[in-house]
Amino acid sequence: MRGAGRGGATLEVWPSLRIHMQANRAFMHRVARYLAAEKGIRQFLDIGSGIPTSPNFHEVAQQVAPESRVVYVDNDPIVLVHAQALMAGGSEGKTAYIQADMREPETILSARELLDTLDMDRPIGLTLIAMVHFVEDDDEAYRVVERIVDALPSGSWFAASIATDDFAPEMLARVQEVYHAHGETLRFRDRAQAVRFLDGLELEEPGVVRIHKWHPEPGDVGSVDDADIAMYGGIAFKP
Repeated sequence: MRGAGRGGATLEVWPSLRIHMQANRAFMHRVARYLAAEKGIRQFLDIGSGIPTSPNFHEVAQQVAPESRVVYVDNDPIVLVHAQALMAGGSEGKTAYIQADMREPETILSARELLDTLDMDRPIGLTLIAMVHFVEDDDEAYRVVERIVDALPSGSWFAASIATDDFAPEMLARVQEVYHAHGETLRFRDRAQAVRFLDGLELEEPGVVRIHKWHPEPGDVGSVDDADIAMYGGIAFKP
């Protein structure tokens, strides 16, 4: 899913990849901080955790609220090797890891690690950061997200970042070719398709925007070139 060979080849055709991914990770950090500090969320389900890189999601959330609980999900076997690092949360909170594919939501929702860590009757912060582009079929992608969101209790929040080629279609068509050449999926979606993932929920301002424009840190405003970003992001509330 995050192969070194594919990454190097992608950098050759799209030199902005590194900036783009850094902006995506910064978006994830802001989401974790925002939900913990501004919305009082104390339990999180992070699907598509990736290889641990400090600060991880739980570190950001537990910095705000040490009692925060985080369940990570990923299907990459390399992540499993590093799962112990993911689960090294603060003494007051708790972390857990599930090896599962997001395209099989029932496996995630029935996992003992999830049920032992999170209270499914209390609000949860669900994050799908740079994940839905790995599901090429639109109907399947929307179905999977809807199933997981439906399982969340009222008062929960859903955050996502969604790959788009709205701003550089020719360049990103070459990126897509690299992914396909390495046997991987990559599905870009326009803004209307990105917004659809949050249908039925109450979008938080400023809505679905490019990730570097979602609640940027004051010092970061203007520091990222729009042309380097190919990802929409937003969060929404489940009433």
